[in-house]
Amino acid sequence: MKCALITGASSGMGEEYARQLAAKGYNIVVVSNDAEGNRRVADELTQRYNVWVESICMDLTHADSAEQVYQRVVNRGLEVEIFISNAGMLLFSQLDRTLGDHISRIIALHCTTPTQLCRLFARDMRLRGRGRILIVSSITAWTPYPTISHYAATKAYLKSFAESLWYEMRDAGVSVTAVFPSAVDTPFYTLDDKMRRLLLRCGVMMSAESVVRKALKAMFRSRRRCLPGIITKLEAAVCALMPSCMLLPILKLPQVKRILDRV
Repeated sequence: MKCALITGASSGMGEEYARQLAAKGYNIVVVSNDAEGNRRVADELTQRYNVWVESICMDLTHADSAEQVYQRVVNRGLEVEIFISNAGMLLFSQLDRTLGDHISRIIALHCTTPTQLCRLFARDMRLRGRGRILIVSSITAWTPYPTISHYAATKAYLKSFAESLWYEMRDAGVSVTAVFPSAVDTPFYTLDDKMRRLLLRCGVMMSAESVVRKALKAMFRSRRRCLPGIITKLEAAVCALMPSCMLLPILKLPQVKRILDRV
């Protein structure tokens, strides 16, 4: 059975990827460490779109999680036509104040497990001569970001990894698309409703529905990159052109120093 597999699919953008692909008629494999969230999403997709949904509850920070997910898929006789690497976690803190376990989990979730999952599913896709991989990176991959150095660095890894994989798979009938969203209205951000509406209205924050729609459009067109929204494209251009030393005077601003002292 052909399907689309999405990691981090129990909420936020992952849930939206699952919803929009189910609306296109794809059977779905929902993967996350939230069993209740997985069941909720699976029930909704089954009832609303009449598609087949498999739920895999897995903590993707574990060393063998990629192999376990892959074996579950193989044992069920599933053919992953689309693999979306979306699972992530965001933590605001300066590196020397961050617990070692938190750093290890971020690196595993953003780097190790996605790399292993891509290896396993890309291998099968190459043998079939078709398939699509979408890797969710971040606008933070384009420049240093104090207070989320661990997060931004892992997203920079995904940027390089996805583009390298694109070159490796381009003649095998397998597309690889890297997505670089800026702020997205998801549970990542603990904001009140008034602030969310303001940021959405100003274009500083985008809805998950809008980001995913643009990302899937880029994926189905086999594009190498997707920077969803005009603000995101401007951010990436500024970050790419601005020397890192320009951050130094910004970090000396009293307002910025107060934020740094809190995290």
